[in-house]
Amino acid sequence: MVNKISVTILTKNSQKYIKECLQVLCGFDEIILLDNGSSDKTLTIAKQFKNVKIFENKFIGFGALKNLAIHYATNDWILSVDSDEILSKELVNEILNIKLENNTIYSILRENYYNKQKIKCCGWQNDWVNRLFNKKHTHFNNKKVHESLIIHNNTKLKKLHYTFKHYSFEGVSQLLLKMDTYSTLYAQEHKGKKLSSPSKALFRSITSFIKNYFFQKGFLYGYEGLLISISNANGVFYKYMKLYEENKNHDL
Repeated sequence: MVNKISVTILTKNSQKYIKECLQVLCGFDEIILLDNGSSDKTLTIAKQFKNVKIFENKFIGFGALKNLAIHYATNDWILSVDSDEILSKELVNEILNIKLENNTIYSILRENYYNKQKIKCCGWQNDWVNRLFNKKHTHFNNKKVHESLIIHNNTKLKKLHYTFKHYSFEGVSQLLLKMDTYSTLYAQEHKGKKLSSPSKALFRSITSFIKNYFFQKGFLYGYEGLLISISNANGVFYKYMKLYEENKNHDL
């Protein structure tokens, strides 16, 4: 191992994949696990791993939580991983041994799965995510949802060779739950800052479905492609409708 890297992970009721997630990260000398009120066996499982340091905090938005996890890390280099993501052994080896450049953010190709089936449609394909970076160079923005690393004028972006698996959803209920949660966070974050209307919500949702199902080839993936396309469209519709209601209440 050449590089000293801290892995940061946010968890909440993540027992489904957290053991497998942590097992492949045993080569890293530090894992910062920041929990957001788990009531399942997530923390019990995490405590079995010697390189895991557990912290707890209430939900303050995904961007702010990820930055808090970075704050707890002792190493300058950070690898941000979600609790339902499993890195390949090849990727772990690449990350631990690559020559790192301080002003560079490293992107990784994420393979997305729905109920164990790899999905390559509806925007889930060619999903490059920025995950490896030096905390002295950058950090996450403070968005409540859809947070991202801040790109500076002197930031370089490089793609790594290997991939990881993302087990995003097991079924319809998880899709609905995430849609409801994320649309609420979007509305809260943009209240009073962005205009919305029922017609805008309808137009954007229809456009989303057409894009996902037809142009991004959801129709080739059977019921999964249809389900994901409709779910994405519903998410767009409800985030703008919730924002519309938030704005109305904000103006009262």
